[in-house]
Amino acid sequence: MNNLPISFWRSVIIIVLIALTTLATRAIPFILFPEGKKIPKAVEYLGKVLPPAVIGMLVVYCFKSVSFISSPFGLPELIAGLAVVLLHIWKRNNLLSIGVGTVLYMVLVQTVFA
Repeated sequence: MNNLPISFWRSVIIIVLIALTTLATRAIPFILFPEGKKIPKAVEYLGKVLPPAVIGMLVVYCFKSVSFISSPFGLPELIAGLAVVLLHIWKRNNLLSIGVGTVLYMVLVQTVFA
């Protein structure tokens, strides 16, 4: 593959296609399920089970390469994870929980467990 820059018009086409795709993903649910129309049971079910499933998958992904048998024995990850859980139980704010957990983890691995 060559290292030539992308032409102006190719860049414009890419940006327009990405914008249209983003708009479509936002608009399609409102087109398929207009106000007053009954939402199918399958969609309601997915709306209930997918968020916890995605969170569970993210937790597994975050802890998949943590070594619990060598120093620091997964302590930064466990401390930050516990902070996220406790903060979320207390404040019920996803952004706060994830933000504080991320900052805490970075402080731990760069200063305390460095």
